[in-house]
Amino acid sequence: MLPLVLVAFLIPSIRAQPATSIAWTPDILFTGSPCLFRVNSPSLTGVTGTWQGHELSFFQEPKDPDSWYSLAGVDVGAKSGSYELTIELIQQSGTKTIRRTIDVAPAPYKEIPLTVPQKFVEPSEQEQKIIVADQQVKRRIFARSANSPLWTGSFSPPLKSAPRTDSFGTRRIFNGSLVSVHRGLDYRAKVGTPVRAANSARVLLARPLFYEGNCVILDHGLGLMTIYMHLSEFKVREGELVRRGQMIALSGETGRATGPHLHLSVRWQGEYLDPAKLFSLNVPRPVQP
Repeated sequence: MLPLVLVAFLIPSIRAQPATSIAWTPDILFTGSPCLFRVNSPSLTGVTGTWQGHELSFFQEPKDPDSWYSLAGVDVGAKSGSYELTIELIQQSGTKTIRRTIDVAPAPYKEIPLTVPQKFVEPSEQEQKIIVADQQVKRRIFARSANSPLWTGSFSPPLKSAPRTDSFGTRRIFNGSLVSVHRGLDYRAKVGTPVRAANSARVLLARPLFYEGNCVILDHGLGLMTIYMHLSEFKVREGELVRRGQMIALSGETGRATGPHLHLSVRWQGEYLDPAKLFSLNVPRPVQP
């Protein structure tokens, strides 16, 4: 019989492999919710994934190289139900696929009536041409997001003291007939109130549009954009890089507006997300390329 020490020497040592964890914030997702996916696993060279038909781009933060993050969301118009999250872990030895099922609950959005000039409900033939031209401009703009994060941590509201008026996701009935889903937040603000960038970004658009009025679109990278509408004056130019909290415009009542206010939308890969929920997320500062 071999001595115990020799037996132990002959048996190869087996080390437990660190487990891979996948989590998301918030824990419960609703229609219109932004979310932050987190993958924690050592020795990864990259992470990719898919969520509700969208490609996920992951980034790292400087203090935790084993954690990878993706900022994503659920469109305000999405159906509630169960959706599959697919994660691809890229290692030197190969690629491993992990799947999770995530439930999305319906959000209780309300319905409110509004009155606006009739041209915004039944635009003339000339105005319809302007609207079509605006749509073409926006399609080009929305296709130009940077392929790396431009933000520098969590997102902040564009106005510090103005209360929100119209809640995100409400069904709005204009002049008793036209129904649209409100894909942003309205902040009550007198004309000329400074509007600040929700995070660091590049200015993709700063020009007047028919419905939006004077409009600024900021690209924060990886398909995430913030849109500021009904402005009275621009303080930035297209192509300019801006910092979080930098003044980008003054509020107003241009375009389809029922009075002086700021409308803010958050758009991720074509999906519209609740800005208030984005502000509540603890978004990591990404590693700069």
